[in-house]
Amino acid sequence: MKIKRQKQAKKTISFYKYNFSFREPFQILIDGTFCQAALKNKIQIKEQMPKYLMGEVQLCTTNCALKELDTLGKELYGAKIILQRYQVRRCPHFKNPVPASECLLSMLEETNPHHYFVATQDHTVTSGLKKIPGVPLLYIILNTIVLDKPSQASLDHVQAVQLGELVSPAQQKSIRSLKEEQGIVEKDGERRGKKRKRKQSNPNPLSCLKKKKKGVPTPPLKKTEQGEKRKRSRHKKRKTEGGGNAAAPAVTNS
Repeated sequence: MKIKRQKQAKKTISFYKYNFSFREPFQILIDGTFCQAALKNKIQIKEQMPKYLMGEVQLCTTNCALKELDTLGKELYGAKIILQRYQVRRCPHFKNPVPASECLLSMLEETNPHHYFVATQDHTVTSGLKKIPGVPLLYIILNTIVLDKPSQASLDHVQAVQLGELVSPAQQKSIRSLKEEQGIVEKDGERRGKKRKRKQSNPNPLSCLKKKKKGVPTPPLKKTEQGEKRKRSRHKKRKTEGGGNAAAPAVTNS
């Protein structure tokens, strides 16, 4: 049973690595309900989680999850001690804490950009997670940690990407960075708010010229170039009274 569970976990992790760019160390977002179940079933989260996921992990939580355990009293004191040992990730509810279930879902946003695994026993969280593509879910059942199969939302998202209907988050990021390098899209912070000023251009110089009056063009005078030989005139013959031909005097060009 343990070998079968390990194979299934390996298959599921490969799915998230290939389709949603998950990388080690895996970030495990944990709430108080998971710590309470681990304490009850004598599970060492820090030791067993890396073995089960077959890689390095970072265990983390939120300030809202810790505050919630404070309000629930002494019954969950042991879970609070365990949860305090993990890294606390900053959430948007620092001044006004919200229930842990609401806080965890807000950390994932719409596409889980920080690639969190979520470890919880809260049904409100699990039902919300299944609507978000690319969120691996961990829970405890029968004294063991279980990685749930990919949700239908994750499967539909992968199918849409393969059909070309959607672009994967990794591709969106790479396309965005390439556009910023080429100057096609402005970087964050420089986006919007700036109107392009039109450059003041000078009038076309050809349009400023006066129109010429139309007239009959005068033919250019022909000039003889230096070194050009003058044409020789022909001698015309005229008839004499006796019927003979007399040579006409030669006409020379002056």
